[in-house]
Amino acid sequence: MIIQKFNVIGISIRTTNEDGQSGKDIPALWNKFMTEEIQGKIPNKVSGDIFCIYTDYEKDHTKPYTTILGCKVESLDNIPEDMVGKTIESADYEELIAKGNLSEGIVYNKWLEIWNSDLNRSFTADFEIYGSKTQNPENAEVDIYIALQ
Repeated sequence: MIIQKFNVIGISIRTTNEDGQSGKDIPALWNKFMTEEIQGKIPNKVSGDIFCIYTDYEKDHTKPYTTILGCKVESLDNIPEDMVGKTIESADYEELIAKGNLSEGIVYNKWLEIWNSDLNRSFTADFEIYGSKTQNPENAEVDIYIALQ
C-alpha cells in the first residue's frame, strides 16, 4: 500500500537493538512522552494518534537508528524547543497488525517476526500508530507500517 507523505513532530532518541539497548531506551522515551504530556505540547496536530517512528537507520535493524514519538502535524513551521520534526516521504508500505495485551509485549513480538521475515525492507522510515484501537490496552490493535523497496 502507498502511504502519502506526512510530517510528524515529537521527541526522539538514537538507539540500537544491540545488547537490548532499545528495550531500555524506547520505554524511557514513552515514559517521558506520557509524564511530560508531550502530546499536548505539539502544535498543529491533525489527530490525537501517537506515531512511533523508526528512521535514520545506519544500515538495518541490527545497527543504530532514531526513534521518534510524536503526532502527525500540518507543517513543520513551528517545532518546539527540545522536539524534532520529520517528513516521512511517500512510499510503499506493508501493513502488519499487533493484537492483544500491550503489557505482554505484543508490539515487540511483532517486531521479532518482522526482523526474521523476508520482507524487502528499505530501512527509510517504519512506524506504529497508536490510535482509537489502543484505548483498551488489554485488547489493543497497533498498526505497524514497514517501508518496502
